[in-house]
Amino acid sequence: MAAELTDPAVEAFVAAVNKGDREAFFAALTDDATMSDDGTDRDLRAWAEREIFSSNGRMDVEDVSADGRTLTATYTNSTWGSMRTRWVFTVSGGRVSRFETGQA
Repeated sequence: MAAELTDPAVEAFVAAVNKGDREAFFAALTDDATMSDDGTDRDLRAWAEREIFSSNGRMDVEDVSADGRTLTATYTNSTWGSMRTRWVFTVSGGRVSRFETGQA
């Protein structure tokens, strides 16, 4: 059973990833959102295209922190297969302003 997402901004982010919906994904982010992957800052748009949209990325959330902004998920895409990942979100004004992901 998937863990219940409690932060609306994080929920919108995960739903957009799982639907492969670029428009909804970028709507869930602030205009100046940033991200890192395994501790290295990345170009968010290039990363999302490569790791989510062109490779059919999907998040199966296993655990959610009490504040709803840290997740453990099995992340699967056609490039890397499945891996256990950790996601930490910063939310500003109801949208994700930064996310950090990496292997859990």
